[in-house]
Amino acid sequence: MGGKIVKKEEFFEKIKGKVIVSCQAIPGEPLYVEEKSIMYLMARAAKQTGTPAIRTSSIRDVVAIKEETGLPVIGLVKIQYEGFDSYITPTMKEVDDLVAAGSDVIALDCTDRKRGDGKTVNEFIAEVRAKYPDAILMADISTYEEGVNAWKQGMDIVGTTMSGYTPYSPKVDGPDFELVRRLSAQLPIPVIGEGKVHSPQQAVEMLDAGAFAVVVGGAITRPLEIAQRFIKAVEAR
Repeated sequence: MGGKIVKKEEFFEKIKGKVIVSCQAIPGEPLYVEEKSIMYLMARAAKQTGTPAIRTSSIRDVVAIKEETGLPVIGLVKIQYEGFDSYITPTMKEVDDLVAAGSDVIALDCTDRKRGDGKTVNEFIAEVRAKYPDAILMADISTYEEGVNAWKQGMDIVGTTMSGYTPYSPKVDGPDFELVRRLSAQLPIPVIGEGKVHSPQQAVEMLDAGAFAVVVGGAITRPLEIAQRFIKAVEAR
């Protein structure tokens, strides 16, 4: 269903030093349309800017964006199961669905938060790697320790996606540059800077901090968030 899958070395070559655009809309957000995905239109715009890859959530958006752009896709599924604090591709069902949809990279929550199935994150990673030994796996983490652990467990990419979104990670308004700096200096695999990148300058700073590539989402593809920043700034003057 998903067409040609990019090879790991080829994918790394494509994204090095570049901006990956995240095109996501989940139920309850203004750009989520129940009847049909429209995220492929955001991805179309992103492709026209020259982005080398798209990050997206949901099976339908993985399929639609690959068909529209032909670009490699980092796919994930956001779903909240009872007993799980993690919600990004939390179980094998979501992994299976992403593989079937042709996701080039599969993003997993690799934080230390509670899992409702009783497994540790390391056990889950091992199961995914055993079932899909050739898949490119991206670890969404929130701390330095989680990033190092994800690498040790065999993940191919570490992303700072969850920094600020777990109870024990730093709460800052902008990107966690220090986390990117520490992980990039330590790990032999690509570290992708992601999370709260709200301006072009912050994207540049992510790369200057050592990030292999940077993911920008809300600042480009979430109009409600973008509008709110302008409204709040004007109202606060």
